[in-house]
Amino acid sequence: MSEKKEEEKVDFVKKLNKEIGNEVSIEDDRNFLELIAVHDDETILKKLINDRPKTSISSSTLFTGYTGPTLESELRREIRTADRIDFIVSFIKYSGLVLIYDDLEKFTKNKKLRIITTSYIGASDYKAILKLSQLPNTEVKISYDTNRTRLHAKAYYFERNTGFSTAYIGSSNISNPALSKGLEWNLKVSEYTSKDVVDSIIKTFETYWNDDEFKTFLPGEEEDKKELKIALSRKDKENKDYVFFDLKPFSHQKEILEDLRVEREEYGSNKNLVVAATGGRCLST
Repeated sequence: MSEKKEEEKVDFVKKLNKEIGNEVSIEDDRNFLELIAVHDDETILKKLINDRPKTSISSSTLFTGYTGPTLESELRREIRTADRIDFIVSFIKYSGLVLIYDDLEKFTKNKKLRIITTSYIGASDYKAILKLSQLPNTEVKISYDTNRTRLHAKAYYFERNTGFSTAYIGSSNISNPALSKGLEWNLKVSEYTSKDVVDSIIKTFETYWNDDEFKTFLPGEEEDKKELKIALSRKDKENKDYVFFDLKPFSHQKEILEDLRVEREEYGSNKNLVVAATGGRCLST
């Protein structure tokens, strides 16, 4: 394409955006924006425009739950304009699912949705996971792990064949407060300007997806439903009364411990005092 034609295309897109009330800024005219659609039916054209995310799909945006569009409203628009979706969240509440369910239901009629979640402290609602897993073209995987630190990631990935994929990474699980008015922080990143970050999200998601720890939940299998109900009913009883730490002494502490062992085992002295300088790392004996 010649330089003159590129400039003409830029001018056309600028004029079109101005006509529909969508102000844009282009730092370099050669980085012209993608034309979304041209249609002679005003109703259809308005729907296409209204379905677009309010925030840019070509730059990053921070959501804080304090000002600007809610995460719920923006996720709904992302769903409507995506070609494939991957979610990874610690838990899913029914109150949060209903906020985006209608859009997910329409999306999964002919597009793929994948979700990774956990049975973390029994926080998820069973009916929410069941309802999600019953959508067509949808696969849900769950970690039932209770022996190590659970998955705390919260990310939403929206793949677009145009090269303008987006992802949200932050603190929001699928719950009503987290998606609506809660003071949650979430960063929206664009493949257009942060391809390395988006690629990392994709690769990490695929790693988890193919990890045996995450089991596919089949809503038609009674054993799967039974396992999920049991996991969610535990409410983290295993660790309720205990807090576990992975404690390892420093080299100087090892020396002190060895001296104490000698005093106790070799000399029968069980009353010992350890003195450390102010600000030093001390031991309880």
